Order: sequence, then structure tokens, then C-alpha cells
Amino acid sequence: MQSCEISSDSTDDPLSRDLRTHRQPRIVVIGAGLAGLAATKSLLESGFTDVTVLEASDHIGGRVQSVQHGQTTLELGATWIHGANGNPVYHLAEDNGLLEHTTDGERSVGRISLYTKNGVAHYQTNSGTRIPKDLVEEFSDLYNEVYKLTQEFFQNGKPVCAESQNSVGVFTRDVVRKKIELDPDDSESTKRLKLSMLQQYLKVESCESSSPSMDEVSLSEFGEWTEIPGAHHVIPGGFMKIVDLLAQDIPSRMIRLGKPVRCIHWNYSCEDLESLPADHVIVTASLGVLKNRHEALFSPSLPEEKVLAIEKLGISTTDKIFLEFVEPFWSPECNSIQFVWEDEAQLEQPVYPEELWYRKICSFDVLYPPERYGYMLSGWICGQEALLMERCDDETVAETCTELLRRFTGNPDIPKPRRILRSSWGSNPYIRGSYSFTRVGSSGGDVENLAMPLPYAKSTKAPPLQVLFAGEATHRKYYSTTHGALLSGQREATRLTEMYQDLHKETTKPNM
Repeated sequence: MQSCEISSDSTDDPLSRDLRTHRQPRIVVIGAGLAGLAATKSLLESGFTDVTVLEASDHIGGRVQSVQHGQTTLELGATWIHGANGNPVYHLAEDNGLLEHTTDGERSVGRISLYTKNGVAHYQTNSGTRIPKDLVEEFSDLYNEVYKLTQEFFQNGKPVCAESQNSVGVFTRDVVRKKIELDPDDSESTKRLKLSMLQQYLKVESCESSSPSMDEVSLSEFGEWTEIPGAHHVIPGGFMKIVDLLAQDIPSRMIRLGKPVRCIHWNYSCEDLESLPADHVIVTASLGVLKNRHEALFSPSLPEEKVLAIEKLGISTTDKIFLEFVEPFWSPECNSIQFVWEDEAQLEQPVYPEELWYRKICSFDVLYPPERYGYMLSGWICGQEALLMERCDDETVAETCTELLRRFTGNPDIPKPRRILRSSWGSNPYIRGSYSFTRVGSSGGDVENLAMPLPYAKSTKAPPLQVLFAGEATHRKYYSTTHGALLSGQREATRLTEMYQDLHKETTKPNM
């Protein structure tokens, strides 16, 4: 594996030079995930020809990782197309027949994505009993009512009270607890059960947000994330089909795998190094990689506002644990098994010692339909506990999960799974996390600062658009999503297309 250095080696404005010489500008795209491939595809469609994609790993796709399992596909990374109308990923899938075998049940419609909209979630306590369905529904209505309140601070410009510490988790726990404790109709045991369910719901929310805890998610900014209307769709053939569609018209010689970038030298900072010269670089590295490597990755260092944006915005790890069983131990109508720890009712943000990492596993979803997946469960874990899970071997994780399932279902005869498969996004050195969130203290303005190309136009006479930034963390409304990643790549390609539009007018011959 050979690392690369990229240098902006020109001392001439590339726009005026290229208009003068008709030379194609040299563009390097760092990362062959959805953002990088979408940018490259758009550039080629706009007439650019000197484009090189550098991908650190040995495969394209980034945080899309579809794994073949017998006759079916399991998604270690991106799983759902979130929403339909206006979602470019949905339209790409629909136009190319990728949703033909998506069953009606797989078009889940809730706020939290599930593998099926059919069936019922089983909320099980650590004493092995199932919480009655009507009690679950009652609590769920209360929680969703408070969830709507968390959206209003941004959407309606409501001021955030000091007691909430501007935290979604602190606010939600406080409001829900008060409502539970003031309910005159509930017994003390019912109240304790609802308080325990609150902790479980917040764990699910953390996995959905890819935050270590909802306490770290900014209350004032939470409502800016925008949901595209429509169902969540699964692609039966694998999300990699979207990656393949984006890559199919990119010549293979343009994509160089196994090429981690050591340093990007911009503003003429390159000294006599073995390097790849470029007029423009589109950086699509994850926020996790930028947090870990920005000091070494850019020469000169990034401007203070961009460094602050990288530091303030959040990214954490959400991992999946797939368990395959010979036969189901769950009932046909069960679509998920949710773990409710009764001893966590009165805790503030639960903090676990390392050996209790498994307490952060919030649930196991049933993969649907069984005709496609067999008898498969998908567990969810996030935060520091996900990193601890990644360090364990398969045997330990399979054993731990089996014990959890036995304990919570009250069925001591559940066998160990025949197979386990799990993700490890946190310890992947080229990803370092799953997706971004607006952490307490950050805002949509930080997302805009992260997306701003370098050098800043008003601060220098240096050539413009030397370093551009794309990736889900750079999309203010759609961060954390595949459509946010794709749109961000197209956005940066458009910047370059507009800059060079006169060049392409001059070099494009009219059709005779």
C-alpha cells in the first residue's frame, strides 16, 4: 500500500491559465464513497477529463458495505433509503429497478427505521417478562409527544432553558420523568417500568443519531435535520448497487485503491516531495478521520474556523451485530426484541464499566422477510460501548448476545447462533465512526464552515477552490444520510463546473 501526497503546485490562477491553454484542470477526489463517486460522476458529465479518485481502502463504497450471505445480502453500513420524493438515492434505485423486489413490509414508515413495518416490538425486561402491549403504546405516545417538543426549539426559534443544558437527552429525561411521576392513574411499579423504558428509548435514539448518548446532542439544533417524506426502503440486492451505479461510468483507471493520502499541500506549500499535482482537491474523508488527522493531513494547517467546526461537530459509532439461527425462537408477529433494564429507571445518563459494555445493546430487530434472510436478528449498539464490542472476538460477542436474549426472553434454551457477523466502523482507520450529529455547542453554521472551500475567497488572492469538502457531515439539512453524502458530492462538482463554464463552452464543439 502506497500513500500519496497531493500538492497544489501551480503559481498561476488555474482558471485563467486553463482558459488560455485549453488544458483540462487536474482534479483529485479523496475517497470513493457516495460523496466522492457522486462528485466524480458529475465532473465527468460536465466535461472534465483529468480526474483521479484516491481511495485508502481496497474497495469503493465508503460507509456502504454489503456482504453476501448465501442468496441474500446483509448491510454492515448504510441500510435504508430514508424517504422517497426528492431523494436522489431513492430515484436512482427506483429508476434502475433496484426496488422491484422490495416487499410492502420493507417500506417501513415509522420515525425509527425497521426491517418491517409489520408485526409488534416485544419490550422485554431483564427479569424475563414482556411488558404489556398497551403499556408500551401508552409510554410510546408520551415519548413521541416529548420528541416533537425537541424539534420545536430550532423550528420555532424557541429559547432553550438553562436546566436542559441544551441537551436533547437531559431535556427529554426531565420532561418525560415529570409527566410519569405526576400521572395519578399509574401504580409505583408501572411508573418504574415506564422510567426504565425511557432509558431504553434514549439508547435507541442514540443509535439512530450515532451519538454516544442523547445527552451530547444539541437541543437547539436538533430540529434542523430534515426528513424527506415517504417510507424507509431496503434495497434487496444490497446498497452497494447504488455505489455500482455511481461508479459504472467512471473509467477504472481513474479510481486508485489502496492509496491513503498522507498530506494535502495547498497554497503552494509543497516542497520537493514525491507527490500528485492537482489544481483542485475534493476531500470526502469522514468527520472522524478529519478529527483524528486534520493536523497532519493539511499543509498549511486549516483555518481556525474550520478546525473549530471539526472539533465541535459530533460523530460516534453505531454498530450492527447480525446473529443467524437455525430456527426462530421468537413468535411470528415479533419484529424486534427491545431490552429494558429495570435497574436503570432512576439513573441519569447510564455509564457502564468496560465489562458491562453489552448493556448498551438496545435491541435486536428481526430481519424480514425470512424467505430472503432466514432466521436472522440484527442488534444495535453505539458509543464507547460499540468500540469495546469491536475489540472482543466473535465467540465472546455471540456468547454475550445469547445470554442477553435468554435473560430478557426468559427462555434458557435459546441456542447459540450458527453465525455472527458485525460491523466495526469505530476502529476502521479510514472511517472512524458511523455518521455525524450536531453536538451540544455546535450548530448548522459549523456544518457550513466545514463545507466551505479553501482558500476563503475574501482572505487571499491565491487561486480559488483549491480544497473543497464533501461528505454527509457537510450537508446542513441531511447530515448522517446517504442522500446527504451524494448531494454534497454533486454540490462541490457544481462549484468547479460553474468556475470553468467558459472553458467548457470554448472546448465543446457543437454537434453537426
